[in-house]
Amino acid sequence: MDLTHLLDAQSAVIVVGGTLVGTVLRCGWHDSLVAVRAVAGLLRPGFNAAAMRSELAHEVALIRRDGVIRANPRRLADREFDSATSALVRTRSLDGLVEQHETWRRARLRRATTAARTLAQAADLSPVFGLAGTLVALSQLKVESLAHGNFIGAIAMSVLTTLYGLLLAHIVMGPLGRAVERASQAEEEARAEVMTWLTQQVGPACPDRQRATPLSPHGVTLPRRAANADGMAADTGLRPLDPRETA
Repeated sequence: MDLTHLLDAQSAVIVVGGTLVGTVLRCGWHDSLVAVRAVAGLLRPGFNAAAMRSELAHEVALIRRDGVIRANPRRLADREFDSATSALVRTRSLDGLVEQHETWRRARLRRATTAARTLAQAADLSPVFGLAGTLVALSQLKVESLAHGNFIGAIAMSVLTTLYGLLLAHIVMGPLGRAVERASQAEEEARAEVMTWLTQQVGPACPDRQRATPLSPHGVTLPRRAANADGMAADTGLRPLDPRETA
């Protein structure tokens, strides 16, 4: 099989160029740039939870030794944990740490969702422009060409544009969208793991640790529950009050 027969610049311009233009017109420049950055981010190393814990270990040791009030954290390479630890020292509360984590998490998920949606739009448009290329190629056929049998080029172009549209949708755009989603999920799980470890380590040094908002294993804040009718605080583990102790 001669693969050079599958290369045609005119067909590629119609399908690839039309898909990119159509995606920008549908989604806008902002969402398209977010998708480009997300795809470029797939080429960079992902979030390393072990390295982040190692970098935070020094700050945790200082906070556990000197307390959160006197702690003076250094700048961290990761912007989220740098702002989270600064908020912890500034507010002297785990609530500040958790709120910063939630703010960054929502922003990351919003970008990942935007990128995946934009790539899905591109995957939907690719076969459409493949069909458009087929129609353009067939429109070049003339009666004189049919009479002399000079229609092989138009048929070849129509087949290639259809092929390019299918390949662009199912080999490029679709898999890239799923790759962005998987990378986002993996990063969130790794960051949640580090955040849970960090709250467990610095929690005893916070003056209001009993009032701090707890974290679930996936880094989502859990609502505080009020005491029930038996006098038990469900989130603090206190035992029910004995009526004889309050008499």
